[in-house]
Amino acid sequence: MQDQRIREVVIVGGGTAGWMAAAALAKVLGRSYSLRLVESDDIGTVGVGEATIPMIKLFNAALELDEADFIRRTQGSFKLGIEFVNWGQVGDSYIHGFGKIGQDLGIVPFYHYWLKLHQQGRAGHLDDYSINTAAARANKFIPARTDRPNSPLADIAYAYHFDAGLYARYLREYAEARGVRRTEGKVASVQQHPESGFIESITMESGERIPGQLFVDCSGFRGILIQQALKTGYIDWSHWLPCNRAVAVPCETRQAITPYTRSTARTAGWQWRIPLQHRVGNGHVFSSDFISEDEATSMLMANLEGKPLAEPRVLKFVTGKRRKFWNKNVVAVGLASGFMEPLESTSIHLIQSAIARLTAFFPHAGFDQTDIDEFNAHSHWEFDKIRDFLILHYHATERSDTPFWNYVRTMDIPAELRAKMELFRSNGRVFRDGHELFAEPSWVQVMHGQRMQPRGYHALVDAQDDEAVQKHVETVRDVIAACVQAMPTHEQFIDRHCAARPKAA
Repeated sequence: MQDQRIREVVIVGGGTAGWMAAAALAKVLGRSYSLRLVESDDIGTVGVGEATIPMIKLFNAALELDEADFIRRTQGSFKLGIEFVNWGQVGDSYIHGFGKIGQDLGIVPFYHYWLKLHQQGRAGHLDDYSINTAAARANKFIPARTDRPNSPLADIAYAYHFDAGLYARYLREYAEARGVRRTEGKVASVQQHPESGFIESITMESGERIPGQLFVDCSGFRGILIQQALKTGYIDWSHWLPCNRAVAVPCETRQAITPYTRSTARTAGWQWRIPLQHRVGNGHVFSSDFISEDEATSMLMANLEGKPLAEPRVLKFVTGKRRKFWNKNVVAVGLASGFMEPLESTSIHLIQSAIARLTAFFPHAGFDQTDIDEFNAHSHWEFDKIRDFLILHYHATERSDTPFWNYVRTMDIPAELRAKMELFRSNGRVFRDGHELFAEPSWVQVMHGQRMQPRGYHALVDAQDDEAVQKHVETVRDVIAACVQAMPTHEQFIDRHCAARPKAA
């Protein structure tokens, strides 16, 4: 039989997306395939996606990366969740923590037992009933203790903060050691088959022609292949997610290296704080329809904890997605595929999931359209589910102090999200749709944290003895508090296990 394997894979663009794709494909395909990545040092990468969610651990594990070495090499820290400040009302604060809430009792989730007592004034803040959120509040951290299966310490879920540029460099070393060839330079032109429209090759400004069978577009917002060449199109979600700018700047560390990201709502958007070992990443995501770039930049610079380490730079974007993520023989990964603002740190995850999906649907040389259609259907579904979770943060607010918050609070929202919110408002129920990214605890924490109050709770809670419920909820809180008390601080853990090496003099 004729060999139908694709032998030549070309990745256009470097940065986090390009080198994640290169590293993963090198690991999966091995050296019998030609893997080539083209990038230009003259084209800057966005590189602000420094916060992740726990699925990044699966990616690193698949590459067999050593966690301590990875943290050291990327000036990284650990992340238990995200603190949201001023989102429900000015002065509010809650943490969306990774992992579970409490300890279920029977078939009813713990949240409903807590909810009954909370409605009666007999339970404290929800943050006290999750090991992740309680540890985050105390600036404590350890990885999950698998040797303690019946302890909250076994439930700790975490991700990372890291320098995205250093992560790309780290993965570049990994990929090149496994045979990936890097070509420096800019793409001057793209050659397509005159009948099928498939990409046949790219030509560099140097004049070199690089042929390929499968192309992975990691060229960022420009979408050199997926958009400029193939004219794939884009679905704009600005009417639901109106923020369209971000100004970013690093600064010196003046506060603790917290084991969580912070998102502080401002007058027309929000500000992020991402603590690394050598600096703090900061940014202000905003809508230019409600505030000017100069005003947004001034607001960011006035709210830094330390001396800025660079000039602030503004990034422009349109939240949305490509009409096709895989078109002909081009697969878009990263910003070339679409953009979700970094409110829940999903950008790097979407890179990871696109790569995983590509390996699951890796094509023969003939490219079966049925496989491509299924790839695109899964990609659209994932983007839509994350979109709704992000919209929730803006729409579920009581803020009416600025035109921006009035707009997002009163705007029309997708019908599926509206139904999900109404279900929660009735009796606190949340049901995960298949394998959507954010599970029930995530929705609960954001909806409750932003002042959505259920009218009731799960009816089967009342089947339990009231005193037993009270004791169970109190025991969960007390055991978590004792576990947190025994944990080292986040900075102590880093210093002991994965502190970055001092810079050479």
